[in-house]
Amino acid sequence: MTRSFHSGSILLVSLFLIFCGINFLHADSGVAPSHPAPHPVMAVTDGEHSGDHLKAVGPGEAPHLLSADPARFQQVSDIAKNASEVPPPASHRSPKKVRFHLEAQEVVAPLAEKTPYIFWTFNRTVPGPLLRARVGDTVELTLKNHPTSTHDHSIDLHAVTGPGGGAQMMRVKPGKTKTITFKAIHPGVFVYHCATPNVPTHITNGLYGLIVIDPAEGWRAVDREFYVMQGEVYTEGEVGQQGFQPFSPRKMMDERPEYIVLNGRVKALTGARALQAKQGETIRIFFGNGGVSRISSFHIIGEIFDRVHPEAALNHVLTSVQTTLVPAGGATVVELTLENSGDYILLDHAISRIDRGAYGILHVQGTPVPDLLSPR
Repeated sequence: MTRSFHSGSILLVSLFLIFCGINFLHADSGVAPSHPAPHPVMAVTDGEHSGDHLKAVGPGEAPHLLSADPARFQQVSDIAKNASEVPPPASHRSPKKVRFHLEAQEVVAPLAEKTPYIFWTFNRTVPGPLLRARVGDTVELTLKNHPTSTHDHSIDLHAVTGPGGGAQMMRVKPGKTKTITFKAIHPGVFVYHCATPNVPTHITNGLYGLIVIDPAEGWRAVDREFYVMQGEVYTEGEVGQQGFQPFSPRKMMDERPEYIVLNGRVKALTGARALQAKQGETIRIFFGNGGVSRISSFHIIGEIFDRVHPEAALNHVLTSVQTTLVPAGGATVVELTLENSGDYILLDHAISRIDRGAYGILHVQGTPVPDLLSPR
């Protein structure tokens, strides 16, 4: 009885003081702070590794400063995922057991011209491979963590129904391997990503990709399919600054990416790596957004999406769409017929991001059609 009265009294007094404007945590000095203080840093040991962590109020481990020596990692000439590497549809067959193998590896590769960066990858590309199954399949997924990795890595698949998207069962130490199985019960296009704390650090450094679960009835016929993902990179140096760039956890906490890119790096989908198609063809693009903080406004300059599955909802179709929103950790499916020839720019139409790398090229081979566009 006394304990209950004591607790109630404290609550009443506290509410009264708050009502009167008294701040328990910080006495009012009468002088307003001119600028917010920078993020404080604290030392934390989590049982796996220790280092300087930014102060945070989220669950689990906060972002931490990385001090890895680039010389210890394998040098890779290009981590950019080829947009044409799309497995064939699986809808033509009955459900079965399918197997996928991924390896998490930390590598050094160019982010931009003369700008190496330590990428964390699935199978040494960003994004990781496009995985593909059909609704009703049983998926067996094996994840290996390369022995040179500085962190545990894992995988959370948004196509999984179960705690953590499978990540709780798939936290893998360097040099080790784990396997899970799951049932694909929802058709659609889903993001997968590493979910080892600090989760956004693992994602933004490159550990993300898409898994397509084909519907039982199949897709509309198209001539080509492509795989494109947008991602953010937070470097210590400013965009365009050359020389090795370490990761900046502070900028990530502040949601201030220096680079916003398609398929891993600047100019990944240009030149010989541009999307290639022919005039008159119909194409489908599986487009995902790894995030970790920005919404993408996906647009192709000079084209209109004939059909869009917003947020990759296969039972919902929009037609004649100019720009479609793709949230961080989400995806979309767009289809378009290529009536004219030429080069078409893919971009995030939050268009200042084109200067941070968020663009690519769709090259359409053919003959210009004057009735569609011509000078006077």
